[in-house]
Amino acid sequence: SFYYGTFPAGFLWGVGSSAYQTEGAWDKDGKGPSIWDAFTHKKGKAFRNETGDSACDGYYKVKDDIQLLKELKVNHYLFSISWPRIMPTGIKTEQLNEKGIQFYNDTINSLLENNIIPIVSLYHWDLPQVLQEKYGGWQNISMINYFNDYANLCFEKFGDRVKHWITFSNPWAVAEKGYETGEHAPGLKLGGCGAYKAAHHIIKTHAKVWHSYNNTWRSEQQGMVGISLTSDWGEPVDPHSQTDRDAAERYIQFHLGWFANPIYRGDYPEIMKKYVGRKSAQQGLGTSRLPTFSVQEKTYIKGTSDFLGIGHFTTRYVMQKSFPFLKVSSYHTDRDLAELVDPKWPAPGPKWLYSVPWGFRRLLNFIKTQYGNPLIYVTENGVSEKVQCTQLCDEWRIEYLKGYINEILK
Repeated sequence: SFYYGTFPAGFLWGVGSSAYQTEGAWDKDGKGPSIWDAFTHKKGKAFRNETGDSACDGYYKVKDDIQLLKELKVNHYLFSISWPRIMPTGIKTEQLNEKGIQFYNDTINSLLENNIIPIVSLYHWDLPQVLQEKYGGWQNISMINYFNDYANLCFEKFGDRVKHWITFSNPWAVAEKGYETGEHAPGLKLGGCGAYKAAHHIIKTHAKVWHSYNNTWRSEQQGMVGISLTSDWGEPVDPHSQTDRDAAERYIQFHLGWFANPIYRGDYPEIMKKYVGRKSAQQGLGTSRLPTFSVQEKTYIKGTSDFLGIGHFTTRYVMQKSFPFLKVSSYHTDRDLAELVDPKWPAPGPKWLYSVPWGFRRLLNFIKTQYGNPLIYVTENGVSEKVQCTQLCDEWRIEYLKGYINEILK
């Protein structure tokens, strides 16, 4: 059964999307290329060589889509702004694309006319390709100022109407899949260092944008700035084993804590510093592959989130697994753990997405105790279909959402 109707007053129902996955019009009306355009245009990078060149044609169908949102009776809609659509090269002083700015103005106005609150993510993975080519993207500290310029332009143009801002959507995937495994754009395999460096720059960028909003825009616009972090839950294989419990804790700290701990507590999780530091020393490196924050940076970063967005999809069982000294280092082996799934869990559509509703409640309780009971928005949750369907195959989705929503309610 579904507990709908028993949600507390003030609870908001919403849906979300991201620019690259929906807009299409990848090279229309002055938009510059993003790293995802460049990535998917290379053969063999995406499933069946799919691209987002057209996607859902959201750029042309936005008015129709908003009518569909209205019929869904949602309170709010989370969407992302494509940085290269409003700044083709990613650099404010070089070029602004007025048609891109107009598109987002029209979108925001149309949502508000239909009593739907816009929640806007500034970054859902589509970095301007020029910044990747010229500077190496998130490997380069110069991204901090370029992104801050872009964020301030968005606050200036849209902040009179947008009161909920997300700096980054799922930065874990940006760092780990973009710069460690290369599964996502820009497709770099900088094992052992790339993800940590990218994350370090993203965290500093997030803090800078929050301070920009706080100092320049907050008093006038009265909005909120947060971040959206995605994390699975890690459950110990043997809850009576201290080593498994420790491994499960490490799993979450290396996933969620990597970004949340600096923002809520001022530094990377101790366990992360310890493990990456030790592995780095074993390799004969003079310093840890995990970068460090200065005392000033820690103070500057701590407390820079008015709310915490949480994306959550699935759970893993976790156990201790030692990876002795390896010539080739990686984020994954730094953690000294193995991830398992329960064969009894409902089989997923994609191979990673098992339905494990109880993990969500445990994750929310972990966040509550670890980070001082922050205001939480569930920014991402859902499931893709199991098989290629010609018509709607929604039974699986309905069951999944029911299970997860009920766990939130408890």
